Amino acid sequence: MGNLRFFFSISNGCTLHLTEFGDSFIMSRTREEVEATLQTAKVNVEDLRSTAQCLTFSETFTSGDYSLMEVDDALCKELEAGGSLVIRGDKGDHAVLCSQNKTYDLKIADTSNLLLFIPDGKTPDLLPADQLPLSIVSSEIAGFSNHYWELRRCRPKLKKLKKLLLENPFEGPENEKNTSASMYTTEDLLNQIQASNEELMDHLKAIHACSIKGFWRLLDFDYEMKLLNDITQLMDSESWSFSRVPLKVCLEELRILHPKEMIEHCLECFGKKFSEEGEVLFALEEDKICRVTAQMILQNAVKFNLSEFQEVWQQSVPEGMTTRLDQLKGLALVDRTSRPETIFLLKTEDLSEDTQERFNTLFSMREKWTEADISPYIQDLCGEKQTIGALLTKYARSSLQNGVKVFNSRRPIS
Repeated sequence: MGNLRFFFSISNGCTLHLTEFGDSFIMSRTREEVEATLQTAKVNVEDLRSTAQCLTFSETFTSGDYSLMEVDDALCKELEAGGSLVIRGDKGDHAVLCSQNKTYDLKIADTSNLLLFIPDGKTPDLLPADQLPLSIVSSEIAGFSNHYWELRRCRPKLKKLKKLLLENPFEGPENEKNTSASMYTTEDLLNQIQASNEELMDHLKAIHACSIKGFWRLLDFDYEMKLLNDITQLMDSESWSFSRVPLKVCLEELRILHPKEMIEHCLECFGKKFSEEGEVLFALEEDKICRVTAQMILQNAVKFNLSEFQEVWQQSVPEGMTTRLDQLKGLALVDRTSRPETIFLLKTEDLSEDTQERFNTLFSMREKWTEADISPYIQDLCGEKQTIGALLTKYARSSLQNGVKVFNSRRPIS
């Protein structure tokens, strides 16, 4: 290897001087040699910190044993506090990196600057205060790289989660057979789902998953509706307000029909828990119950006459609750162009997680969309600080139709 000679200057920092590296020797620099090099480079020693770091290649120097990763301030603080980062993904997945509560895409970024690994290198705040004459500190280079891992915040990839849990849904204690098959603990799911711990737990709650004997299970939809129906029938027979449902009485009255854990789980899914004078109560949420009731009505029909559906829907919810079409955003779609007007089930969770594929599917179903209609089906695609408007600008074209702004695909849809 021929001789190499480098000079580095860091603004407001210290002087770095890479020593001459020959075929069979490494020489340390003296203060006089450093000052001579500065003079050759036409750099005034007074303009730099008074400590020069002379760099030499270590005997175990390598270029392949190290990887660099660029982290933001939040991630850096999390690591300094003892947190950890985990890379997740199966062989066919694009790897993601997860912190405790966020997911990041991993991308290799090349750099034209050679990045040196100096384990005992010192930043200016770790060096002695400025003093004359110039002092010399020796540091060894352990390796180098010309690329690093760049992190970009991304949405967690959660579509696989429901598919796994539907392998063995909970249909009631009387239907439990082989309880060891197709069931997953939290650790099992973290090993297969590309999401952070908090994102995974939040989504498990959102899809009404329940922990049963340490395994996460989805309730079979028919069983969940039977649970909810038994609770609302009890409310009706006891003349309870849906804003004040006593947990204790529910458990006592329904314990023959359902396990206590399932009764409380159902109340937690469709209501908000609160305490009053030592009693645990639930306020059932009107929008959630109206929404799941609509799903029950629509799931067995390809399309439903809108006016007939609205009539049946209102009759099916508990007394005192009012159904509204805006409760069905991201669950069902109304076709105003058909005669008579119709409504059909279209769940956001059934659409692709890939943004372009999602838009392709939506535009293959309907050529033109109003923003109000399409927004519920693309809201979850918005990244950090990204708006629905920005997504539509990128993936759709806008035009006016009878004075109403509509969007169609930027790409031909086969």
